[in-house]
Amino acid sequence: MLTKLQYYRLHRLSQVGMSLLETMIALAILLIATVGLLSMGMAAIGTTENQGHLMARTAEYAQDKMEQLMSLGYGDLVTDTTLFPACSPSSTTPPACSTGTGLAIGGSSDPTAPVAAPGNGYVDYLDISGNPIASTGNWFYIRVWQISQFSTNLKQITVTAKVRRQVGAPQGALPQSTLVALKSNPF
Repeated sequence: MLTKLQYYRLHRLSQVGMSLLETMIALAILLIATVGLLSMGMAAIGTTENQGHLMARTAEYAQDKMEQLMSLGYGDLVTDTTLFPACSPSSTTPPACSTGTGLAIGGSSDPTAPVAAPGNGYVDYLDISGNPIASTGNWFYIRVWQISQFSTNLKQITVTAKVRRQVGAPQGALPQSTLVALKSNPF
């Protein structure tokens, strides 16, 4: 039979501490878990930027264009809303112009097939900050609109805004927002 002292020494030696091998295994498990969480975090950041921030910007810019078009008179066929502020034959600031389409029937609500004629057409381009730009080469947002005769004295205005590219690895469709409104005559 073991004395208390012998029993204590025997069990204490088996519980001296962790070995280097046990420490390495614990660190490997911790590393694997951390890498998994980091990759999930990066995917969440990309999704938030693309489907949150960029989607909100496209909705904001589509709404801005819709407000510009809704402020035009029902019979306005020449105001150029691709400029800001919009110009018309009677405007003084910016200088008068007659190259716009106003609320003339036409256009396209498909950003992959913008209608740029007649005049300045039914498309405009924005930089990454949302400022209108004349060049079609370095745009970040595109806005296209279509005016259709819904019925007598009623026009349907459709505006679509789309971002050019996503942040990070592509994750589904590019953020895009479409708004539809009706414009009546005489209002």
